[in-house]
Amino acid sequence: GTEKPCTMVVRTKQWVLPDFYAWGVDISNFYLTRFGELLIHKPAEGFLLSLLATILTPLKLMLSKFAESYYSITMKKHDMVPDHSFFEGIVGCWVELAPKDHYKNLEEGSILIKKSKTFSFCKEGVFVEGESTLVESDIVIFGTGFNGDQNIKSMFTSNYFQSILIGSTSMTVSLYRDCVHPKIPQLAVIGYSESYANLHTSELRAKWLAHFMDGGFRLPSVKAMHRDVLEWEKFMKRYSHGEFRASCIGLLNNWYKDNLCRDMGCNPRRKNGIFAELFEVYGPNDYIDLHPKQG
Repeated sequence: GTEKPCTMVVRTKQWVLPDFYAWGVDISNFYLTRFGELLIHKPAEGFLLSLLATILTPLKLMLSKFAESYYSITMKKHDMVPDHSFFEGIVGCWVELAPKDHYKNLEEGSILIKKSKTFSFCKEGVFVEGESTLVESDIVIFGTGFNGDQNIKSMFTSNYFQSILIGSTSMTVSLYRDCVHPKIPQLAVIGYSESYANLHTSELRAKWLAHFMDGGFRLPSVKAMHRDVLEWEKFMKRYSHGEFRASCIGLLNNWYKDNLCRDMGCNPRRKNGIFAELFEVYGPNDYIDLHPKQG
């Protein structure tokens, strides 16, 4: 409460949303649908889809400004508006849904925000760079995230396998379908890349992997897998605001899942009708009756 507030040290500003409704409009229909995917350049999209994404660039910018104009009202009060656009945030998975009553707690002073890149500790609490007073603390919670590529690297003791698995910091982690490394097909990684429905996406990857292990399909050649990985790397670098190591498929969730479905011999179109395919958000219920076909 206000008598013993929680102090939150913010090192990197992100778009923190109370919900997905801006000015009363559900913006998930702009970004998490097949229509939303038409607004951006996709891996191996072909000439026509590339041309369409270029033509629709003004609409993409308008939608981003529309969302920013709403969410920034509250965030400006607390000097929390990020330097990057809303579009850059949502395409890079740098958008967070706020916990219940988060902004209400900020207003009443139950949560205090301190913005600093660095801080240090003492017996009584935390020193925040730029602050003249100590933040007295009984408990400190580290919400620092993690380096997923280092977690993958640590699975191997061989320097050779470590180097080819995570590669250079100037490139993405080379996982075909975000699961299998082209040069280490005996290893599968599930859960490395992010989406806005991590649990469901990981479940679909697990089905894909199980179907592959059961002989349902064969992986392409190493060269073909590398080519596909490079296409996704190009997408990540194009929209990632310089942060592409932690792969995000948030805005290409359907495009990505379509590839998994095709590999398993399943129809990727799971809706009833063209309008629903374009403008309805895909969710776990759309894949309930997904049954991989035996090769």
